[in-house]
Amino acid sequence: MASANPWDPASAPNAARLLLGHFVTSGMVTQEMLNISKKPASCFVKFSRLQHITDIQAEINQKNLEIELLRLEKDTADIVHPSSLAQKCHTLQSMNNHLEAVLKEKRSLRQRLLKPMCQENLPIEAIYHRYMVHLLELAVTFIEKLETHIETIRNIPHLDANLKKMSKALAKMDVLVTETEELAENILKWREQQKEVSSCIPKILAEENYLHKRIITPPMPCTSKVHVHTINGK
Repeated sequence: MASANPWDPASAPNAARLLLGHFVTSGMVTQEMLNISKKPASCFVKFSRLQHITDIQAEINQKNLEIELLRLEKDTADIVHPSSLAQKCHTLQSMNNHLEAVLKEKRSLRQRLLKPMCQENLPIEAIYHRYMVHLLELAVTFIEKLETHIETIRNIPHLDANLKKMSKALAKMDVLVTETEELAENILKWREQQKEVSSCIPKILAEENYLHKRIITPPMPCTSKVHVHTINGK
């Protein structure tokens, strides 16, 4: 049981209360000073606040743990959920039944596998027919491209050498393209020159014919003068 507060006026009178009353009456101590002294110490207030903060932090940690558990439950719902577990159990049971049937027919299956599969059919359930059709399409496509795949696999070790050869061939092609372009430009220039020469040939021929006629057939007046001169000389 807590003891009575000597500073509280409502408590029972004691020596300390009487002494303080005497000090207040004489004026040595005022009532305001007594009221200030009755306030709780600041350290206890801080302790209470610290305790309150600790309690709140503990509650926050508890809530975070609950949230983490809920998230974990949500992430693992497809594993631990009863409906999911029942479906998985059903799938495992069907696989187990299939394996048991295979084990029971192990001898007949072994004998059947040892026999050639020519002109024999394996029974397949109807629900798997569409998958078999897709599987056969993939098998046919693979067989068609089998030689190409094998050739590609064989060429893998020589890939670096083939790349080097291709690089050299591309360089040669670039050189040949450049030379071809230069040759085409030279041919075009030669054609232009031939056109100019062809256009000049008739003029040259006409001039040559004209000169040839002037040289072979001299003018008649000159011949008559010479003839007259010779006659006079005679």
